[in-house]
Amino acid sequence: MPLYECVFIARNDVTQQQVDAIADQITTVLTEQGGEVKKREYWGLRGLAYKIKKNRKGHYMLLGIDASPAAMQEAERQLGLNEDVLREMTLRIEAIDEAPSAILTRRGEERERDRGFRGPRPPGRFTSGRRERGDEREEFRARPRDEVDPSIGGEE
Repeated sequence: MPLYECVFIARNDVTQQQVDAIADQITTVLTEQGGEVKKREYWGLRGLAYKIKKNRKGHYMLLGIDASPAAMQEAERQLGLNEDVLREMTLRIEAIDEAPSAILTRRGEERERDRGFRGPRPPGRFTSGRRERGDEREEFRARPRDEVDPSIGGEE
């Protein structure tokens, strides 16, 4: 039987358990018709590139499927009928990779990195705009009025 990868996006106001229930529903549809879900990954609540049905975020789920084309067509139909599913995309693939997907490996690497300290700030940059007392840099020193605008000062 052919192999497929199916990614669907569920609305952001449903819970992770409801997303798992949608995946379970698809699994039962496939097993009734002789198919099998070989891989299942929950990618989490992620931001969308643009609004879809007034949603800015969505729950992503990846399914690696071994099923007949008719069973896959029925699973896609069920996903399309579900009101909680914003989008779904199914691709036919040559082999299901058992390793974690790139999304999960990248998220794991980000957690391992220490994102707190990014080095010292350069002096005088990224401040609130208030002058600190005793700042002796040239741009903050008071200048005589005639240096600022020669037309103001001077005798006539």
